Amino acid sequence: MMPGDPLQPVFGGETPFDATASEIESRAELDTHLAKRSLAGLIVLGLRLDEQSPDFTGVDVSETLFVGCRLAGPDVEMDLIARGAHLVPPFAARPYPTHPAHLYTPEELAQGFERDGFAGMYDTRVYEHFLAHGRAAPDLREAIGQRLHDAGIDNALGKALAAWVGGHDARGAVGIMGGHAEPRGSAAYRMAATLAWRLAEAGRLIVTGGGPGVMEAANLGAYFADRTADELAAAIDLLAPAPKFMDHDPYTAAALAVRAAYPAPAATDVVGRLTHGGLALPTWLYGHEPANLFAGQIGKYFSNAVREDTILRLARGGIVFAPGWAGTVQEVFQAATKTFYRTDGPSGAFVFLGVEHWSALPVEALLRPLLARSPHGDQSDLIVVTDSVDEAMAALTH
Repeated sequence: MMPGDPLQPVFGGETPFDATASEIESRAELDTHLAKRSLAGLIVLGLRLDEQSPDFTGVDVSETLFVGCRLAGPDVEMDLIARGAHLVPPFAARPYPTHPAHLYTPEELAQGFERDGFAGMYDTRVYEHFLAHGRAAPDLREAIGQRLHDAGIDNALGKALAAWVGGHDARGAVGIMGGHAEPRGSAAYRMAATLAWRLAEAGRLIVTGGGPGVMEAANLGAYFADRTADELAAAIDLLAPAPKFMDHDPYTAAALAVRAAYPAPAATDVVGRLTHGGLALPTWLYGHEPANLFAGQIGKYFSNAVREDTILRLARGGIVFAPGWAGTVQEVFQAATKTFYRTDGPSGAFVFLGVEHWSALPVEALLRPLLARSPHGDQSDLIVVTDSVDEAMAALTH
């Protein structure tokens, strides 16, 4: 990580994203600790321990927390509890893991589309479960399951980002926000894709809300890192005949067709995926929207509030606000509050793409006097309103 890296406030010190050595997420890790005869104080996450059951005899399990693990039977469970362990069992009859060990990939979210279309996708099936089990007020078991899932995403996200920072020379993560209903092929869609493509080429990590419209355009631009501008334009032309995200099946089919025509570089590691596609953080609150299938890694949350805060917390290298309405304007002022108080450290530029759009909304007139009065000094110079990709690049990469 470079000195002054805007990701430092996110990953340095005590943050919710610190990877921890106290967590065991593989059988190999578990066997290493079993050989030392102690799991005391450790957290064992989501392991299948009902097959080739380990021998816990003589192993110190005081304050060991087993979360979402499948054990060989009630006798094993009772023995562990009697010796000081704590067990949070996996929740049955749910289509999602109660402790995901890694971030999602586009392939995982789209699984089932080829056979059953949008309705049969993994992403859609989880959303239907979410709706059926009280989206706003789930029962206690469902609420615990969702929160365990989101805690697992938090954990996986922290480890993925730590790997990216440790193996990359980038100077920061740049958030790109904007309207979810922006049609594919529009001027705003093409501008967002081009800007993200150039930022990814410059080594920035693209972070979006993971939905359609501008968010898809941004991840698409990052997906084409190391390809040419002409190839990116050709891909958008292939997507444009399916412009509306609510036309679920043709919209999703077009995305998968572009991925097939322009395969991402073979990358089994997190860093490679994040480099080509960036990061998307969507939510099942908006599960009626097709999954963004161009992000390299996807941290999908049940909690929209946690997801929104996480996006803004990470985007310390600057935020691009492409044309958008209520949701985008809400994010503008959420970001401004963080910048005003420096909640997550120094902020990058606020780049508003589309002079006409942002002139029709009094965002700049409200933000400049607000940020000028920050207790950390006048920060109104962070605001840039432009129609120029070059000017946006200059503000975000200076």
